[in-house]
Amino acid sequence: MKQATSTSSVPSFAKIEPFRALPAEAIERVQQHCNWRHYETGELILDYLDKTDEVFFITEGEVRVSIYSIDGKAITFSDLKAGDMFGEISAIDHGLRSASIEARSRCCIASMTALAFSSLLKTEPDLTFEMLLRFARKIRELTNRVYEFSSLDVANRTRAELLRLARLGARQGQCVKIEPAPTHAEIASRISTHREAVTRELNRLSKLGIVERRGTLLIVKDIERLEDMVED
Repeated sequence: MKQATSTSSVPSFAKIEPFRALPAEAIERVQQHCNWRHYETGELILDYLDKTDEVFFITEGEVRVSIYSIDGKAITFSDLKAGDMFGEISAIDHGLRSASIEARSRCCIASMTALAFSSLLKTEPDLTFEMLLRFARKIRELTNRVYEFSSLDVANRTRAELLRLARLGARQGQCVKIEPAPTHAEIASRISTHREAVTRELNRLSKLGIVERRGTLLIVKDIERLEDMVED
């Protein structure tokens, strides 16, 4: 882990999701409260149940949010990319960390103390409103995930996860490119099943002409048909 030495040498906060609506002078004030670090691929940034309470902002690279079970099985929640943030829950309520964060690639990440973050929420109303919108989206996502785990079988959960990834990908007509393509094990860890079950469903979708693996790409060839298949 290496520290970035000056704010002039690090990426701007203008691309961080909650700060996009802020004027340049407000973003500059935010950056002055931050420390900057570089993390290498595979490096642990936060550990599950840590007692720290900083909030983190990804300016370069990608991280994975997960929890490891007692037997070492990874339960993956999401992958976060440049422009996203994490750690805000503990920064607000000072509770233990609710997941582990690992670097999936070389990352440049800014951190801010909980005290500084709390002060910004009190003095920057636009930032506070953006954070409220962010929490609203997260609650909706969690509601959908609880529904899926409670009511959908493994095949349907696989299709729902593909659909979720496709909605984040580059779309052209009915075709969506997911890059990099997740491994079958990665999808399995997201939907609480085993790799073989995911492989069976992806093979079936491939035979139906709905998905295609092409190098580092996973191509959803007909996203509307995939949508119709969820819960069918």
